[in-house]
Amino acid sequence: MPIHQITIGTHEELRQPGALKAALAEFISTLIFVFAGQGSGMAFNKLTSDSSNTPAGLVAAAVAHAFGLFVAVSVSANISGGHVNPAVTFGAFIGGNITFFRGILYVIAQLLGSTVACFLLKFATGGLSTGAFALCSGLSVWNALVFEIVMTFGLVYTVYATAIDPKKGDLSVIAPIAIGFIVGANILAGGPFDGASMNPAVSFGPALVSWTWTHQWVYWAGPIIGAGLAGVVYELFFINHSHEQAPSTEY
Repeated sequence: MPIHQITIGTHEELRQPGALKAALAEFISTLIFVFAGQGSGMAFNKLTSDSSNTPAGLVAAAVAHAFGLFVAVSVSANISGGHVNPAVTFGAFIGGNITFFRGILYVIAQLLGSTVACFLLKFATGGLSTGAFALCSGLSVWNALVFEIVMTFGLVYTVYATAIDPKKGDLSVIAPIAIGFIVGANILAGGPFDGASMNPAVSFGPALVSWTWTHQWVYWAGPIIGAGLAGVVYELFFINHSHEQAPSTEY
């Protein structure tokens, strides 16, 4: 069972140069991703007189996030594994592919990266709002929770299939683009309803900078549940640790 693979590690990891370098890579890659993704929405608002809730705005957001995540994962894959998302880190932890203490470092770095990106955007745009994630009119928190669970399940399942599975072979070469594509596709599907976060760091940064915390818990609970389910399902049904060595978190 995947639960047997979970590793806590030791607090000594918090001071290890390799772990600190990996955390720095997660900080930088998350900053790159959020700056590109969040910035694209702000730019579209600027160019279209604050009318980003249009089909064109949705496509622009999907493309910007897909390209941004492709780059962010690619530049950090050989250093930290290119998680760029606390939910991905949690999914990897559930499958025993990263220790608890190293995971904590990653999550802190990801949250800081998102926050710094949003502060930089606010400063660079002359004080424009970064805009927090929000539910569309008529959508309940439970509807949004299901959206986030399913979309994040798809994302982390893709990460497992293309990056973590020890049988991935040459498939790992396309892992960053596959991960970027599934995020872009999910934004097209869920964006009009709850913004399609799939990433607690992506929702945390804008919420902190704009100090708007409405329904913030949905953007944490949904991705964490979806990621955990994906980790359990893939590890339990598709990875046989009795015959194969546990994979590294690096792509």
